[in-house]
Amino acid sequence: MGVKRIGSLRSSQIITTYGPGALVDLPQYSVIVAGLDTWRPTPTPDQAIKEPRLAAKLQTMTGLPQPPLLYSPPPANDEFWFTGGSGPSHIGVRRFPEWFVVQSPPRKGSSGKDSGTSRRLVPLRQIRKNRFRRQPVVATRFVRACRRGHVDDLDWREYVQCAKGCIRPLWLDESGTSGDLSDLVVRCECGAKRRLGEAANIEENNLGFCTGKRPWLGKYAKEPCTEYSRLLIRTATNAYFPQVVRILSIPDTTKQIDREVNDRWITFQKIPSPEVLTTAAEFNPDIQNLRDRFGDAQLLDAAERRRKGGAEARTFKQLEVEAFLNAPEGYGDDIPINNDFHARALPDSVWRKTDISKPIAKVVQLHRLREVSALVGFTRFEGALADINGEYETDVTRAELDEHPTWFPAVENRGEGIFLALSPKAMRKWSRRPAVQERVGALEEGYERWRKDYRGRGPQFPGGAYVLLHTLSHLLMQTVANRCGYPATSIRERIYLVGDHYGILLYTASSDADGTLGGLVQQARHLEGYLVRALRAGCLCSSDPICAQHTPHESLDKRWLHGAACHSCSLIAETSCEMQNQYLDRALVVPTLATAGAALFPRPE
Repeated sequence: MGVKRIGSLRSSQIITTYGPGALVDLPQYSVIVAGLDTWRPTPTPDQAIKEPRLAAKLQTMTGLPQPPLLYSPPPANDEFWFTGGSGPSHIGVRRFPEWFVVQSPPRKGSSGKDSGTSRRLVPLRQIRKNRFRRQPVVATRFVRACRRGHVDDLDWREYVQCAKGCIRPLWLDESGTSGDLSDLVVRCECGAKRRLGEAANIEENNLGFCTGKRPWLGKYAKEPCTEYSRLLIRTATNAYFPQVVRILSIPDTTKQIDREVNDRWITFQKIPSPEVLTTAAEFNPDIQNLRDRFGDAQLLDAAERRRKGGAEARTFKQLEVEAFLNAPEGYGDDIPINNDFHARALPDSVWRKTDISKPIAKVVQLHRLREVSALVGFTRFEGALADINGEYETDVTRAELDEHPTWFPAVENRGEGIFLALSPKAMRKWSRRPAVQERVGALEEGYERWRKDYRGRGPQFPGGAYVLLHTLSHLLMQTVANRCGYPATSIRERIYLVGDHYGILLYTASSDADGTLGGLVQQARHLEGYLVRALRAGCLCSSDPICAQHTPHESLDKRWLHGAACHSCSLIAETSCEMQNQYLDRALVVPTLATAGAALFPRPE
């Protein structure tokens, strides 16, 4: 089969929205994006993305014998091309679903008025026999799937319980105008019929066990599955949840520091504290040179690792927050040594004017950032939440992108950002307050209710400090977006709760623009003003008092992971949030109408 262009999408959407296994409506076809084996041509070296730490993490997650390669999607004028066969620069698709609805005019009742519509349900094999060549058909919007990503056509005859061996025509009757499932009836001319709304009843399991089919990997690809099938509207937002692993390209100087300390171990083994290090540097220019290059904190950490017998494994976020906190003070007007990372701590005198920003200990301008994102798998119905370190559990269930993957699709983005470090002393003092402990207890109880509904899966409760940081990040993001020149959907967040470090990173990263125009990083100078506006917005929501009085453990709408938070105040675009808009509560940040004693910041005047 030759090349046949049947649609196009932006290449960056392959990682977040339309990866292998996604259900897509194109102008003339309804398809499922095929697995990595259909990429043509095989990715070339110029499409390779180098990020060893991300590759090592993906190896651990997937159990591959060696670190996988990372390749960007095939370029085609910055578009994603769907094609029907082998050819230049494309990603393949497969036709799905294989049942169609024949478009016909409304059926007339005996009174002459419209009594609804009744349309034929036909399989693809009948269409290929040209039995409906004069009548337009559209793919049915109903399929069956499970949380593990398997998807298949509904067995319509089995669902309506036709007589054994029945081959009479099937019809889809619609009696109302709302499009609700309760108005749809599947009917066979043999007399059997059943409302489609019954298929959506999860408790009754009317669709039976999952077939385990994986049509994105081939017509006959399947695997054993013990899940029950669930009705899925293929254009719904819960049809595809990608599992994307993101990492910032931070220069890891650990090995270099370890080597320098090991070479001078006779000296460093006698240096247990910063005071002794300062004294040693006064008499030893070599030690002073190391202090200038790496800083006291990193040198002492390297010495401690040497005493323990070697370097300890560190998470992505631990490496990142250490790099931010160790950034030298300045304004970023020097020449960057590393094109992927350039950070400078902003002097307090530039941005701090009043005591309202006292809980914030440090502000860092990130003039250059490089983010690499890789798609590793997907789920349906429910997205798998990562933990607070941005890592998925190794035993999490996911649908694979290929039978035997050796590489994964990835994109690299460049941007800029602002990092805020909160004072550990202020955070410890805040966490010991009785009102805070009571509020965090309610949040944790809500989490337990959610975990019960989530069937015992998912990461552990991140703690009150994370909820505070996450909510403050959302409030600041919405405020900064009004003036920085970037839309709110172009700004992302990373929350850091690593040991005794508490931080928030707001950054922009885009694959089709450098994202380093300076609009965001320069707002660090006005951070205190943004903080005041964010706190004012957090004090009073347009949905108050309902929003402020929401308690997660008594939630009637099952918003178990939300305190005082809603779309009017704290929720943002999910593409910008690292936790799918979960774990939010304004009451931990600023006093609200219902809770006044659990806030870290005072009410601004």
